[in-house]
Amino acid sequence: MSFMWRSLFVVALWLAVFLPASATQVEGVRVWRAPDHTRLVLDLSGPAEHKLFTLKSPHRVVVDLSDTELKAELDKLDLEKTPIARVRHARQNKKDLRVVLDLKQQANPRSFALRRHENLPDRLVIDLYDEVKGSEKTLEQVSSERNIIVAIDAGHGGEDPGASGPGRLREKDVVLAIAKQLHKKINGEKGFTAKLVRTGDYYIPLRERVKIGRNMRADLFVSIHADAFTRKDARGAGVYAVSSRGATSETARFLAARENESDLIGGAGSLSLGDKDDTLAGVLLDLSMTATMNASLDIGASVLSQIGTVTHLHKKQVEQANFSVLRSPDVPSILVETGFITNPQEAKRLRDPSFQRKLAQKLSDGIVAHFKSRPPADTWLAANQSDKSRNHVIARGETLSGIAARYNISVAALMRANGIKNSVIRVGQILSIPSG
Repeated sequence: MSFMWRSLFVVALWLAVFLPASATQVEGVRVWRAPDHTRLVLDLSGPAEHKLFTLKSPHRVVVDLSDTELKAELDKLDLEKTPIARVRHARQNKKDLRVVLDLKQQANPRSFALRRHENLPDRLVIDLYDEVKGSEKTLEQVSSERNIIVAIDAGHGGEDPGASGPGRLREKDVVLAIAKQLHKKINGEKGFTAKLVRTGDYYIPLRERVKIGRNMRADLFVSIHADAFTRKDARGAGVYAVSSRGATSETARFLAARENESDLIGGAGSLSLGDKDDTLAGVLLDLSMTATMNASLDIGASVLSQIGTVTHLHKKQVEQANFSVLRSPDVPSILVETGFITNPQEAKRLRDPSFQRKLAQKLSDGIVAHFKSRPPADTWLAANQSDKSRNHVIARGETLSGIAARYNISVAALMRANGIKNSVIRVGQILSIPSG
């Protein structure tokens, strides 16, 4: 090695050892508002240690970041619907960054770091939970003729955009639009009440979505998504239920793995969400879920048969995989993939409000048909069933003779009422039941 190269090597080594490493930079700041909390996200150029504490008179949240400098503009944040009045910053010890959130009212903060994931940078997440005033609302008394409750979960949201399609089409926006249409359609049905799990552009951790559905006392949990796959020619809608074993196909396994990554992107933190009671903690290995899974498969078949009339189906049967958002022990749950957002033709349809309405109508038709065929005993629908106009959604293992015996009619009358020429029937098919 020449003298010049040795000298350059020594200088480089001295610089690496004795000069301080470059500071982490705050490159971007975003704010999201959810029904019960506000989320502030700092995009970082690398990991940074942080400490959070609160001050009173007035209420403030202070976040200190070690060896960090600010490059983002804080004064452009839209704080109108948040408890934050102003965001300030200052240098500490000539190298650290202090961020101060001046609050309009008291809030309960928590913070956590998210490491770099795929195309997302390191992030610091600060959640400000609203103060709960007064005592918690007592549970409503369940009427002897209650409505059937459908919890509609629009996937992703907030920090987690989900899959992306042509023209900056984002899954979180498409599925929220479809969810709102489905909410409207179901609420237009007598005896049904639909409730949205996510009502705006914010993220809800996967376990929290399950908890919300259970707290709604839902008879059905429907999670709406749009597929993404490595091949742009992949197409078709699909319906999925949870599996206690393995996935029914490689596609189902791939999609479940992708959807289950949402907490890494959207940010769930490591704090317990309070839903890990004895029942739920053991549910993944508890065979008592069999009845719930069977109900999920039956509802899924009814939905699949309906949406197949307005869009191509990726598979003609309900598939199963280990989707986190479907892991409820006592609420039948299905996940609907509305199409492949990575397919340019399907992305164009998913963006179209007219197609969104058509798809939502068929989703509603499938759900309503199932519950009209099998209404829970304590519901208005069960108490007001009419013998003159009844439908039956075919479940797995059923036969024409068994269905006819259930309604005390002849097989011939059942076949005649539905134009059936032979004994071949399919799961999810809707039969009209003639009066006996």
